[in-house]
Amino acid sequence: MHFLDQAKIFVRSGAGGPGAVSFRREKFIEYGGPDGGNGGKGGDIVFEAVAGLNTLIDFRYTQHFRAQRGQGGSGANRTGAGGEDLVIKVPVGTQILADDEERTLLVDLTRVGERVVFLRGGDGGRGNASYKTSTNRAPRQHGTGWPSDEAWLWLRLKLLADAGLVGLPNAGKSTFINQVTNAQAKVGAYAFTTTRPQLGVVRHKQREFVVADIPGLIAGAAEGAGIGDRFLGHIERCQVLLHLVDANDEDVAESYRIVRDELENYGAGLTDKRVIVALNKIDTLDDELIAALSAELEEASGAEVIPLSGAAGTGVDWVLDKLLEAIGPEPGAVSDDDEGEDAIEWSPV
Repeated sequence: MHFLDQAKIFVRSGAGGPGAVSFRREKFIEYGGPDGGNGGKGGDIVFEAVAGLNTLIDFRYTQHFRAQRGQGGSGANRTGAGGEDLVIKVPVGTQILADDEERTLLVDLTRVGERVVFLRGGDGGRGNASYKTSTNRAPRQHGTGWPSDEAWLWLRLKLLADAGLVGLPNAGKSTFINQVTNAQAKVGAYAFTTTRPQLGVVRHKQREFVVADIPGLIAGAAEGAGIGDRFLGHIERCQVLLHLVDANDEDVAESYRIVRDELENYGAGLTDKRVIVALNKIDTLDDELIAALSAELEEASGAEVIPLSGAAGTGVDWVLDKLLEAIGPEPGAVSDDDEGEDAIEWSPV
């Protein structure tokens, strides 16, 4: 399946149906009277976040979405049928943005089953029965129904993951995610084997958490060098970053700084996240060189450095322990401090 994390779509709610102009013509009712029913309400445009989707590829082929309009009213005070709501299913983590210069954020769907009525369908028009008064016994006016709303929108997907992998191209990120998950990411002895984000579920110490692997960053990624930094949005929601540095690089400290500079240029609070630094591919080095490179990397990063080999499995459990510690308790776990506090439900305005 192709990966697509941005799409532009057009949405239109349903217009309200017109009210009816009708008069009773029944044999034993002497004066009859108006009996035109109201029109039906138009369908709403609803966005729903569902599980099992991790790409917006469907919106490349279907870009126009229109809800049904309401049907017209009829005689005998019969109200027209309402138009069906159009539910647009999107992956969890999808943002809905306005089609303007600033790409203003309108809705952020971050939970499975979260729904938001984005455009409301028009109300049905009034039938002539509703216009009857003591002085207007045979009204012939009726409402035509409220018009629909429409908009061009941008959908942007930011994958939901607990931990994100960052590093230069060929730093061993794909090998690591293949070692700890069933992601089956492409691995090769050349740069940019990863061209799109990958997700994998880690099972460690009776816990599960999601890891995201994004294409490698190079100097100037913020200006578009390499694959650029457009995929960094997929780790904005991560609680912790695992920064892998290739032990075979000429200067491991410089390799670390290049990636950190690109994260800082991107912004969005990525440099404020907790970072676990690992010296990867140590299976090709001796202990003395591993210690020297680790010390050099610790001085550059100011953090503890974990010697790691994603291919051989060395240090993998150590890294996973650190990730679990940074991620914290499982969602739904209640601590002593949280007892008695009421949960707050989010609802769209």
